[in-house]
Amino acid sequence: MILTVTLNTALDITYRTRSLRPGTAHRVTDVVERPGGKGVNVARVLAALGHEVTVTGFAGGGTGRAVRDGLTAVPGITDALVPIGGPTRRTVTVVDDVPGGATLLNEPGPAVTPAEWSAFQEAYEDLLRPAAAVALCGSLPPGVPVGAYAGLVRTARAANVPVLLDTGGEPLRRGIAARPDIVKPNADELAELTGSHEPLRATQDARRRGARAVVASLGADGLLALTPEGLWRAAPPTPLPGNPTGAGDSAVAGLVSALVERLPWPDRLTRATALSAATVRADTAGEFDRRVYEELLPRVTVTTDATAA
Repeated sequence: MILTVTLNTALDITYRTRSLRPGTAHRVTDVVERPGGKGVNVARVLAALGHEVTVTGFAGGGTGRAVRDGLTAVPGITDALVPIGGPTRRTVTVVDDVPGGATLLNEPGPAVTPAEWSAFQEAYEDLLRPAAAVALCGSLPPGVPVGAYAGLVRTARAANVPVLLDTGGEPLRRGIAARPDIVKPNADELAELTGSHEPLRATQDARRRGARAVVASLGADGLLALTPEGLWRAAPPTPLPGNPTGAGDSAVAGLVSALVERLPWPDRLTRATALSAATVRADTAGEFDRRVYEELLPRVTVTTDATAA
């Protein structure tokens, strides 16, 4: 079983319109509503790959009930969300027909009380026991300590469970010092962490801060990974137009699933890159176009420089 943690779960609402112009009225052509948050997106992709997944984090209010109802409808996913008093947030994505056109509106999330945070930590320790790996994903809701991920990383390490961390800002800065097995920042998160906009230099700096491996998402340029075995670059054969929302979450699913399957790094990065690109061709986050994924797998290029580690 793979455990995903989404402390700031969401009810994701996706609107599709022909074009998005600020200050004008729009006719929405399609609406999709489903459970969301980075770790939930990761879980859906993992389940589609055939893995058993347990989802934990927080859920509350009417939106929280909608999230839980949606999770129970996904084969392979077990709902282990911890109930809270505040309502789960909503996120709204507006997708238009312009290539790469996606506008995101993210609510901050409910305030979590100290008692609710303590209840989650107890549940997390229990859920780690049967876990083959854990992915800690996304932002922190109000009330959760900024060092929360650092503590969760240390708990996983004490339980001998491999842990991947995917967050940003101060939670990433503190979390990486707890020595997760993998961190997966995007280019902006990496630059904020290290102060460098040069991907290789920033990735090297991030690894020196404590992570065993750093896998940076570079958008259409693919992935840059610095691991104990060396430096790896993975890229799709060509950039794909579509909705990039959730592409990084699919990369996380690829990395975690390949870690559990004990695949070598080139195969991990090939899977993560193909899944990420295939997600751009899907309508909503947490999904990928399986045909595109299977077509891309043999066409992803992975190169290495073992001296760069």
